[in-house]
Amino acid sequence: MTVAAVIVAGGSGLRAGGERPKQYQLIGGRPVIWWTCRAFLAHPGVNVVQPVIGEGHEQMFAEAVDGLGLPLPVIGGSTRQDSCRIGIEAVARHKPSKVLIHDAARPFVSDALIDNVIGWLDRFPAAIPGMPVAETLKFAPGGMVSRTVDRASIWTAQTPQGFSYDGILAAYRKAEAEQTQGLTDDASVAEHAGIAISMLMGELENRKLTTADDIVMADRDMTGRQLQDRPDVRVGQGIDVHPFDDGDAVILCGIAIPYSQRLKGHSDADVAMHALTDAILGTIGEGDIGTHFPPSDPQWKGAASRIFLARAVELLEAKRGIIANADITILAEAPKVSPHVAAMRAFLAPLLRVDPSRIAIKATTMEKLGAIGRKEGIMAYATVTVRLP
Repeated sequence: MTVAAVIVAGGSGLRAGGERPKQYQLIGGRPVIWWTCRAFLAHPGVNVVQPVIGEGHEQMFAEAVDGLGLPLPVIGGSTRQDSCRIGIEAVARHKPSKVLIHDAARPFVSDALIDNVIGWLDRFPAAIPGMPVAETLKFAPGGMVSRTVDRASIWTAQTPQGFSYDGILAAYRKAEAEQTQGLTDDASVAEHAGIAISMLMGELENRKLTTADDIVMADRDMTGRQLQDRPDVRVGQGIDVHPFDDGDAVILCGIAIPYSQRLKGHSDADVAMHALTDAILGTIGEGDIGTHFPPSDPQWKGAASRIFLARAVELLEAKRGIIANADITILAEAPKVSPHVAAMRAFLAPLLRVDPSRIAIKATTMEKLGAIGRKEGIMAYATVTVRLP
C-alpha cells in the first residue's frame, strides 16, 4: 500500500499581506510551507509527498524547502480545483492506493490527524476532518437577518482530505471533462462524482492561515513550541574589523551600500556578518570563522559571507539548537548605515531562521576617535542568544 500526500501551494495568498505569498512567509523561523511539507515527510504512513506550486514560484519554493529532499514540484492551475487535479495526476506513477490532499497554509497538522485520515480510508472511500459548528448561524442576505440556520450536523471542513486514489482521480477527471468549475475543496469534487464521504473530528490547531494576523499568531505559536523544548540558554559574542580599500560599495549584513571604498578581506569582507557568524559558533564551542574558512584557502577568495553564516547555523541546528535573537552593532564613520537596516534584517532573517523582529542592527560612530574614527575601516560586534535541548 502506498499513501501519497499532495501539498497544494499554488495560491497568491494576497489577504495575508507582505511581499510574498503566505505559504512562503516565516513562522518560527521557517517558511509556512516548510513546516507543512516536513509534517508529511516525517510521517511514517506517508510514502510520497508531492508539492503543487504557483507559476513563477519556483525560486521561492526551492529556497523555502532547501534540505528537505522533496521531489520537484508541479505547477498548478488557475484555480485550486485545477491545482489539485494536476497534483493528483502527478503521483499516478507511484501507483498509490490512498491520497491525502492538504493545504500548504495549514502548518500545524499533527501526526495524529494524519494517522486518523489514513486509517478511516480503510473503511470509507473518502474521509475529511472538520469541526462541528459551535456558534449560532444566521442567514443574512444583504446584511439583514432572515432566519436562524439549524447548526446541528453542520461542520467546517479541514485538510488533509483523504481518498481512495482511483476514486478521486476519476472524480477530478469527470469534473474536468464536464467543465465543472467552482468546486472549492476535494470533497466537493468527490460529492459531484457521487462518492460517499465520511466526516471525522479535526483539530482546532489545524487552522488555515489566511490573514496577516494569522501569520503573526502562527509565528508566536510555532516559536513558543520550539523554545519550550529547548531550556538550555547560551549567549555568544563575535567581533570583527576590516580596513577600507579601493572600491565602490561596502557590504554589510548582505546588503551592498554604495560608497567610495570597499572593505578589504579575503572574502567579501562583510564585517557585520563575520561577527555574527563568530557569535553563533561561540554558543556551541565551534571555534571561529577562520577555523572553518581559513583565509589561506583560495576557494574562499571573494566568497559571499552568507556561506559562512549558513554553515554556523547548520552546526547549531545539528545540535537541535535555534536562535532566539541576534544583536549587531556596527562602528563606522561612513557610510551611513541606518537607511539600510530594514533591508539587512530582511536579508538575515531567513538565514537565521527567525522573524526580523528578533534581529537588532544598530550603527554608531567613534566620534572621530581612533582608526575607525579616521575612516580607516569598520568594526562590528554581535551578540547571539540560542536555545538548545
